[in-house]
Amino acid sequence: MANPIDALIAERGVLLADGATGTNLFSMGLESGEAPELWNETAPEKIAALHQGFVDAGADIILTNSFGGTRHRLKLHDAQDRVFELNRRAAEIARAVADKASRKVIVAGSVGPTGELLAPLGALAYEDAVVAFAEQIAGLKAGGAEVVWIETMSARDEIRAAAEAAIDAGLPYAFTASFDTAGRSMMGLAPKDIHSVADGLSAPPLAVGANCGVGAPDILASLLDITAAEPGATVIVKGNCGIPEFHGTEICYSGTPELMADYARLAADAGAKIVGGCCGTSFAHLKAMRQALDEHVKGSRPTIDVVVARIGPLRNKTADQSGPGGSDTTRSARRRIRR
Repeated sequence: MANPIDALIAERGVLLADGATGTNLFSMGLESGEAPELWNETAPEKIAALHQGFVDAGADIILTNSFGGTRHRLKLHDAQDRVFELNRRAAEIARAVADKASRKVIVAGSVGPTGELLAPLGALAYEDAVVAFAEQIAGLKAGGAEVVWIETMSARDEIRAAAEAAIDAGLPYAFTASFDTAGRSMMGLAPKDIHSVADGLSAPPLAVGANCGVGAPDILASLLDITAAEPGATVIVKGNCGIPEFHGTEICYSGTPELMADYARLAADAGAKIVGGCCGTSFAHLKAMRQALDEHVKGSRPTIDVVVARIGPLRNKTADQSGPGGSDTTRSARRRIRR
């Protein structure tokens, strides 16, 4: 399989992935409870504007508007029989923006969780999960996605099911998990163990890492564990723009462009090869991150104390502390908005 990520890293060093999809689409008029994927057909100009804004801000990788593109998520909107066409259109829109850029921009097909629990904890069989992801990935491939980008995952088996579907489709893949529960994923996966998730599959991932979660300090703590476990691996970090907070009925993110710029510098020093933003990350935040990476001279590997001193306290409690990580407000906001 082709490896566009390594080729671009060799050319540019640390790559910049894009920012938030959901929160930016809300600012464009997406209503709470509405499926962003339907906008690929009903408002393609807005999806194109989202991608263009990130390319203009300096993104090397843009993710398609297909995070909830499996039939299991689309059935909530009576669109379960439109999986192929909605995902193909998502990739086509991103492909058109990337192709007119003055530099190489990778189109990555976003694949999020099904929203179902896999057996034995739930009713979804592993084989059926592979079929669901394969249906989505077929559309993404037809639309021109170069890489399958499996993201915001919690369960090892669900990551493997999506990866297996990508391999069967003949596409390279990367994956990230969300370590938002006492420093682990909701299903107990630890950051240091992310490298072994694809063991035994017929093709390895191009990159692994962390996305979403709590805030920048916590995802950097996860990143330090990931890069310490396998130095030299191609690692992704795509953190939220600060902490989600309710302002009345609106969810806002506390991170400034300056904070996200320093997060990008720390991520590069911690060994990330792909740095991006997740929930709340706007064009302005991404532009600041681009400038920070372009001007950055790599320094020593940061410690947790350095991370906290520069960009704020950890919010995600450690495993030996009582209660799940983050406040009730933080967890509620994260469940409502991903990316």
